[in-house]
Amino acid sequence: MNLQQPNANDATQTTNRSKSVVPGSGLCTRCTDGCKGNCEVFKSSFRGREVIYPGPFGEVTAGGDKDYPIDYSHLNIQGYAMGAKGLPAGEVGNPDNTLFPRVSTMTEFGVENKVKMKVPMFTGALGSTEIARKNWEHFAVGAAISGISLVCGENVCGIDPALERDAKGKVTRSPDMERRIESYRRYHQGYGDILVQLNVEDTRLGVAEYVVDKLGVETVELKWGQGAKCIGGEIKVDSLDRALELQKRGYLVTPDPSDPAIQAAFHSTAIKQFERHSRLGFVDEEEFYKSVEYLRGLGAKRVTLKTGAYPMRELAMAIKWASNAKIDLLTIDGAPGGTGMSPWRMMEEWGVPTFYLQCMTNELCERLRAKGSFVPDIAIAGGFSAEDHIFKVLAMGAPHTKAVCMGRALMIPGFVGKNIERWMKDGELPNTVSKYGTTKEEIFVSYESMKAEYGKDADDFPMGALGIYSYADRIKVGLQQLMCGSRNMDIPSISRNDVMALTREAADLSGIPFVTDAYREEALAIIDA
Repeated sequence: MNLQQPNANDATQTTNRSKSVVPGSGLCTRCTDGCKGNCEVFKSSFRGREVIYPGPFGEVTAGGDKDYPIDYSHLNIQGYAMGAKGLPAGEVGNPDNTLFPRVSTMTEFGVENKVKMKVPMFTGALGSTEIARKNWEHFAVGAAISGISLVCGENVCGIDPALERDAKGKVTRSPDMERRIESYRRYHQGYGDILVQLNVEDTRLGVAEYVVDKLGVETVELKWGQGAKCIGGEIKVDSLDRALELQKRGYLVTPDPSDPAIQAAFHSTAIKQFERHSRLGFVDEEEFYKSVEYLRGLGAKRVTLKTGAYPMRELAMAIKWASNAKIDLLTIDGAPGGTGMSPWRMMEEWGVPTFYLQCMTNELCERLRAKGSFVPDIAIAGGFSAEDHIFKVLAMGAPHTKAVCMGRALMIPGFVGKNIERWMKDGELPNTVSKYGTTKEEIFVSYESMKAEYGKDADDFPMGALGIYSYADRIKVGLQQLMCGSRNMDIPSISRNDVMALTREAADLSGIPFVTDAYREEALAIIDA
C-alpha cells in the first residue's frame, strides 16, 4: 500500500523541504529552526484555516489521492473466443453481426418513466461552487448533446445573487437556476435528463416546489451525502457584502462576517475569503417516505437518492428505504471523491472507498432480491474516468448497477474545450493542441459527426461542450470494444462472470472468482471429457 505524505500535497500547494519524511506525520525527518517552508504545518502557521482546503478556490478541482489496499485495478475483464449475448432477436452470433460498432451502450434507469442514456454515465452534482457556475453552459450543453444525464447540485437557488423570495422565505424566482435548466434543455433530444438536487437548505427554501411547478423539472434528487466529505456543502466567497448576504439568508458563514474583528481582518486583507456551509441532514425512515411521496405529489416523474461513503448501516438504510419507496435511482458515492471545495484531509482520510462500498452494496442488494423485494436501480460514483472503469463497475454490480456517476472526469473535457476556444481567439494554442490544427474542425475529431447530427445548431455550441461530446464518444467506442471482446452486445448482458479478481484479497472481498478459479469447473470438464 502506497501511503501519501499527510503534510504536503499539490492540492494544498505545499511541499516538504526534506527528501526524508516521517511516514505517519508527514513531517520532515529533520525539521530545522529557520526553515523557509513550505509544508502544511509551516503554511498553517500563518494562513491557518485556509490550508484546510485545496486551492486556489474556483480555479481547481481536487481529488483525494490516497492509495487504498484494494481497488478496481485488482479486477480484469474476461474475453472469450465463442458466443455472443445481447444480440437482437433472431440474430445468431457470427463474425458479421458481432462487429464492435454494433454494440449498444444504451442504458436506462427508473421504475415507470424510465430515462434512457446513450452511454452509461452521467455527471456528478454540479452545484453552487464557482467552478460549476462559470462553466455551466459547457457542462450542460455537452451532457445534452452526448445523451447523458446532468445533475444540478445543491444550493444553486440559495446563493443566487438575484434570488427572489416570498414573505415566507420561499423561492419565487432564481435566474441562475433558470439558466442552468434552460442550457441543458435547449439541445436535449430525449436521452438523459437534468436532476435537481435537494439538501436541507434547498428543502427549507422550497426549491422542489419552484423547479417542479415553475420550471417543469421532472427528476428531483434527495441528498444524504457524497464521497468527498462527511459535512454539508461548502463554497468560498471573496466579498464581505456577499458573506453578509448569505449569512442573512440563514447559511453558516465562517469566519463570522458580522464580527467587527473579522471585518477589520478582511479590510486589512489578512482574511481574503469566507466559507459558506450547509447544515447536516438527519435521516429518518418515515420522513424519507413522506418526502418521496410529497415530491411525487408535486408532479415529479422521478425521485432519486444520492448517498455518500457512509458505513454499512447507513448504506443498508439507503437501499432498504429506496426499495420500500420504489425510487428511480440510488447513486452511491465512495471515498475519496473529487471536488472543487472539500477539506483536503477529509477527502484523504474519511469514508468507505468505492470498491469496498460497491462490494457492500452488492451483498445488500442480493439479500433484498433473495427476499423477493424490489431492488432499485443503482449508480456507483467515486473516482472513475475510463471505459474499463465503467465495464468493471457494471459487471461487479450486475444486474442492478445501471450507470457510473463521474465527477471530475466529465468536467475536465469542458475545461479543455473552453480553454481551446480562448487559446484560439488569443492566438496562443499550445503545441499539444496546435499539432492537430488551428480550427475547431481540425482539432475536434468528432466535430463533423456532431455537426451532421445537430446541423447549424453546432455552430452555437460552446467548445467545452465539444470537449465533453468528444470524450463521451471515446468512452462509448472504448466500451463497445471491451463489451464486444467479452461477447456482450448490450449493457444488460454484462454479468459478474465477465470480470476476474487478480488478488485473493479482492476475490474474498468482492465474491468475484480469483483468476485461476474463474471457469475452472468448465475447464476441467473439457479436459476430463
